[in-house]
Amino acid sequence: MATVSNLGTERPVVIFSKSDCCISHSIKTLIYSFGASPAIYELDELSNGRQLERELLSLGRRPSVPSVFIGGELVGGSNEIMSLQIQGKLVKLLREAKAIFL
Repeated sequence: MATVSNLGTERPVVIFSKSDCCISHSIKTLIYSFGASPAIYELDELSNGRQLERELLSLGRRPSVPSVFIGGELVGGSNEIMSLQIQGKLVKLLREAKAIFL
């Protein structure tokens, strides 16, 4: 799990995704809409993508993508991100992680 955890701290926002996943695309679009510049790891395009996906699954991510780290912490997938957005907490979390400066 060290690889996913290390990558998850590399930038204020890190998203593990698959290029053909429409839900991943929606989450990336939402994060970009606030002006954040996340690190994106497309698991289906990386040589170690299967290993990273296994690590995400071992962290309890079902499905494995999208998986979003904010401020070095695994926030979760699409349900958790959308819940934060609906509750009005996503922008605050992005600000605290210094991912955006609104």
